[in-house]
Amino acid sequence: MEAESVTGPTRPGNPRPGAEQPNAGRTGVEHPGVEHPRVAVRGESHLEVDPEIARITLTVTARGTDRRDAVANLTRRNNTALELLKSYGDAVAHVETGSLSLTPELSQRGRGERIRAYDGRVTLTAEITDFTVLGELTTRLADLDHTRVNGPYWSLRPESPAHRRARQEAVRQAVVRAREYAEALGTTLTGVVDIADIGADTAAAATRAAPRPAGSAGLPAAPGSAPEPPALALEPRRQHVRAQVNARFTMAPPAL
Repeated sequence: MEAESVTGPTRPGNPRPGAEQPNAGRTGVEHPGVEHPRVAVRGESHLEVDPEIARITLTVTARGTDRRDAVANLTRRNNTALELLKSYGDAVAHVETGSLSLTPELSQRGRGERIRAYDGRVTLTAEITDFTVLGELTTRLADLDHTRVNGPYWSLRPESPAHRRARQEAVRQAVVRAREYAEALGTTLTGVVDIADIGADTAAAATRAAPRPAGSAGLPAAPGSAPEPPALALEPRRQHVRAQVNARFTMAPPAL
């Protein structure tokens, strides 16, 4: 009696011996789970633009042996400076009082707390946006009685379009640099992974350098009925705006 040959069903993972493999002899098969190589670069930009704001600081002082007289003189001189600033209308965008002090000076001779004089001072800060009146206003303020003028301090507005232009240019430069790296490998960029400000990933606080003064109007000339001094010729200082970003891109696998 002949024996019957029985063959079980073929499993998908165990092909029948001798059967042709569908991918036999093929190479370079891509696997969907493999990530594309990445390139990390830094983009930088530097713009030089005209300033938008000029800040000047005023220090109004008064001194006297009588406290009430010192306060009265300080009040009068402070009001005079404020009236002059406000007379320029919208050209002066903002005025604020920084500090006020009235300090008694003790006599160095004798015993006890004998007051020799009272020294009072008020500090004002003004923001000027119309530079055509800046020279005239500065000299008129410097000509006030017992008033010291420092500045101007040139700067940009916090919302200035120059900051936006610098950031966008930094991103464009990052793309250019990444493409150059990809081209050196004979491939191209395929996408962007992330773009971040320098220090954003570590929450580092950026410090802004304090604006440098363009000069000082110095101490005022003697007040009185003399004609007003000629306006100073003040040239705005160009502002430097910089931006930096870190960026990472993906690129197609190069054929190395």
